[in-house]
Amino acid sequence: MDPIGSITAKKDSSLAMLLEASRRDSEIYYFEQRDLRMLSGKAMGCATRLNVRDNNDDWFDFGEQRDIELGDLDVILMRKDPPFDMEYVYTTYILDRAALAGALVVNAPQALRDMNEKAYTAWFPDCTPLTLVTRSMSEMKEFLAEHGRIVVKPLDGMGGRSIFVIQKGDDNANVILETLTDYGQQFAIAQVYIPEISLGDKRILLVDGEPVPYALARIPTGDDNRGNIVAGATTKGQALSDADKLICAEVGPVLRQQGVLFAGIDVIGDYMTEINVTSPTGIRELDREFDLNIAGLMFDAIEKNLG
Repeated sequence: MDPIGSITAKKDSSLAMLLEASRRDSEIYYFEQRDLRMLSGKAMGCATRLNVRDNNDDWFDFGEQRDIELGDLDVILMRKDPPFDMEYVYTTYILDRAALAGALVVNAPQALRDMNEKAYTAWFPDCTPLTLVTRSMSEMKEFLAEHGRIVVKPLDGMGGRSIFVIQKGDDNANVILETLTDYGQQFAIAQVYIPEISLGDKRILLVDGEPVPYALARIPTGDDNRGNIVAGATTKGQALSDADKLICAEVGPVLRQQGVLFAGIDVIGDYMTEINVTSPTGIRELDREFDLNIAGLMFDAIEKNLG
């Protein structure tokens, strides 16, 4: 995971998972990317024993360090936040070797590589708004001219970074598309604008393919189009709609088959816009509002997969 000292304890889903592991009397070992390596084909790591507690001001302390083979661990939770860069890909190669040596890696390393959070929605076109992935600025402009209002964003962004809403006739459209595509040198994504964003960008969590029955709606501020908490959006829990359940029924079994035990899909109105498999969040907010234990559901699934 990312440095545990830098998290916001009251809303961090990784900490929720760690607390559940602790409640189940697991021995917890902590790694950052720099602690991993391969030696003669073996996945290795410099492990630090970790103790956690549910205290927003003092949530962890470290114990002893030792070198271990990652395959000797029962479960490895991969919770490194994007950016999804080549360093991330290299890390999944190491985790592949750990999985081959016997560890259950959550989520599966190949799924982490294959399921770009924006592009993987293309596997479910019936669930998504009309979407264009291209390097061509002219194709983006034609898409805008046809649909009048679109959302454009990079394929590797997170937290609302570089998300733009463009309307037909916007004088800034050219420079936005030039910036996103680096003048046609990199792919970007465009989607038809969904006006229901004013009601919130819903984060729905799926555990082993099954949805948690409540979504976390992230509602943009009055002066921002982005439904991202880090961009200032407020949150409100709500029961899943019938359309939400239909999307989950389509997406969940595929994720389960690909070894994704914990995922978060983003839904605006009745359309899925992203599939998050790297480090989805929302556990602690939903737990507090609806008296749930989502990490408990996740660890039940982990234990089931361990046999």
